[in-house]
Amino acid sequence: MTDANEAARRAYWADQMQAGYDLIQRILTLEVRECGEGFASIPDAAQAAGIEMLFSQTKIAGELDRIYFMRESLVKDVMAVGRTMNDRGWILKIEDGYRTLEMQGTLVRKPELFDAILRKCIWEFGGIPPVELVFRRALVLIANIPKIGTHMSGSAIDISVFRRDDGTEVWRGNPYLEMSERTPMRSPFVEPEALQNRLEIMGMLEAQGFIHFPFEFWHYNQGDAMGNILTGRTEPARFGPVHWDPKTNQVTAVADPLSPLNPLPRFEAEIAAALERARVRESSN
Repeated sequence: MTDANEAARRAYWADQMQAGYDLIQRILTLEVRECGEGFASIPDAAQAAGIEMLFSQTKIAGELDRIYFMRESLVKDVMAVGRTMNDRGWILKIEDGYRTLEMQGTLVRKPELFDAILRKCIWEFGGIPPVELVFRRALVLIANIPKIGTHMSGSAIDISVFRRDDGTEVWRGNPYLEMSERTPMRSPFVEPEALQNRLEIMGMLEAQGFIHFPFEFWHYNQGDAMGNILTGRTEPARFGPVHWDPKTNQVTAVADPLSPLNPLPRFEAEIAAALERARVRESSN
């Protein structure tokens, strides 16, 4: 990588992360009127509809199982996407659905993700960055505030796509959960074929009402504050962050949706832990 190319990548990363942070500030001010709609199972709906669909088998963080449920009215849209992909010779893979606040807060601190974001911040800053910079980048990439984390609203899915004939991934330049200047949907640092795949997949989801998050090529949502902002709608959003009771299928709005799941002091501790992990890795090499 030439110095000029690295400088361009660094500038693009910083610009996109700032644009993401600016978007978040707009999302935080949009009114949400939680409609109280319950959840439905994505796997159950796919089986009932005869749609071939895949689901990630990994834990989200630690021992926390992924929850493949989302708002009832959105599941039908996911089924339409899945059917379109099957007709195209593809299989939709759901990487993630609803997340509890515990899941989201734990995901922010997941070493693999936190370390990746910190490395990019060190690269961007040219040294150990201030905690506020890491905090801002994590807001964009892992939604450290309930209101901006549409998974906590049950209104978002993370996805990958595979081919039906040979099981290979429809390549988007990187696998799910890349954290770099290649992460934004239209990154100029992604190969043309991968970008074309990203945009074709995006078109299939947006045809069913989902909107892509510009700064992650795998994330789609609708009906929440982010969805309204990204589509230019000024009316209150229907879906906000909720606690969901799977036994009763009742949702309860999160009491303090603007409170960070991991405040700045916790970020300071996580940065120290990440730097120690990096030191241990380097000393062992």
